[in-house]
Formats: sequence, structure tokens, C-alpha cells
Amino acid sequence: MSDRVAVVTGASRGIGAATALVLAQQGFRVVVNYRSSAPEAEEVVRAAAAAGGEAVAIRADVTAPDDVAAMFEHTNRRWGRVDVLVHNALIPYDVTSFADLSWEQLGGKLERELHAAFLVTKAVVPGMISRSYGRLIFLTTVLSRRPRDGMITLGTAKAAMDQFVRYVALEVAPHGITANLVSPATVATATPDALLEAGEVRRLGATNPMGRLVRPEEVAKTVAFLASEDSGFTTGHCLEVNGGLAMD
Repeated sequence: MSDRVAVVTGASRGIGAATALVLAQQGFRVVVNYRSSAPEAEEVVRAAAAAGGEAVAIRADVTAPDDVAAMFEHTNRRWGRVDVLVHNALIPYDVTSFADLSWEQLGGKLERELHAAFLVTKAVVPGMISRSYGRLIFLTTVLSRRPRDGMITLGTAKAAMDQFVRYVALEVAPHGITANLVSPATVATATPDALLEAGEVRRLGATNPMGRLVRPEEVAKTVAFLASEDSGFTTGHCLEVNGGLAMD
């Protein structure tokens, strides 16, 4: 069991909620970050407590510097440090072709995606360096490397974030800090259902070699490995959780 402190952004539902619960079960003290879903976040906190863990819900928009600063100040006051950052928060995006794409759609997504990753990483790295320990984990998508119709804003923004993470990994490695990416295929949650037609969601599951969508807890357990002591020599990598859909 761990007594480490983890902050999970976008943890009120889906992958973030599953990750918060798995980490709590493993003994992490967990910050359940949310932007607007307070009841759902509090339910995750209750589930963590029922599983024998400890968690607290903290509201913060991860694209807002003051919100991010306040969240980490709250965490440091409560638990004294942050050992693990899981940056999972979904930054909204438009599904569109290039023909219909505006710069506001593409540039806006790029700016928000990188700003959020920058803010949360900047908030935790100095403390991790001072303690010579840290785990940085960022949720990405195979769309950053394998294009799919309509996903130009998400794929381009995540590709930029992926490279940002690799540069951070290189710089912090001498300090005992790892930085990695986790790339799930389409997850069986409400998010894809809201953005894609029902038939498209079914098709994505049917065309996977394993014949289904990935489950949130499967992604969460991969994140938990990267958050653990056991992953100390794994850094700058992207772990695919996609059932064989895309093999590198």
C-alpha cells in the first residue's frame, strides 16, 4: 500500500473517476478534481472512502491559472505535497472537417490543451524536484498519431501535448521524476456517446480486435502502474490501452 498523494484532474467521471478509485484502493490520498460536476465528484470521494482510501474533491478549471494555483495550495495545506499528477481533464473540442475548420476552433483547442498541461505540470514539478521523486501521467489519444475523419482539433492538440510531455520527461529524469502518456482507445463512457453518433460508437467497438470498447478501469490500472514505485525506470513513453487497434 502507498501513502503517496495523487492529484487526478477531470476525476468526477469516466477514466478520471476510475483512476481516483483505483489509486485510493492502493492507499494513495487522492484529490478528485472537477470543474462543474460537484455531486459526481463527491460520489467518487465517497466511493474512495468506502474502498478504504482517502480522497477530497477540489473544484478547479485547469485552464485557469488562479484555479490551478488554489487547488495545489489546498492540496499542499492538507497533505503537504503532490507525488503523482494524473492529467486527465477533457478540454472541449469540435468534431469537424478541415474544410469547415476555423482557426478559432483549432487554435483555441491547441491553446487550452497546452495551457492546462503547462499549468498543472508547472504547479507540481518544483516540489517533486525538491523531493527527488514524482510521477507525471497524461491522458492522450491515438488520434495524435493516427488521424481519423473529423478529429483534427483533438488530434493536433494532443500531438502537441505528447511532445511537451517528452521534453518534460527528458528534463526531469535526473531528479527521479517520470513523465509518461497513456493512450486509450474509445472508452465506454458518456463522453464519446455525447460527441459521436450511437452507430459510430458501436462500430468502434465492433472493429476493435477484442470486439469491444476499452473499460475505464482498464485504463485506470495502467495509470496506476505508472503512478507506482514499480515504474521508476519508465519515462517518456506512451502506453497504449487499445485492445490491439493500433500497434506501434
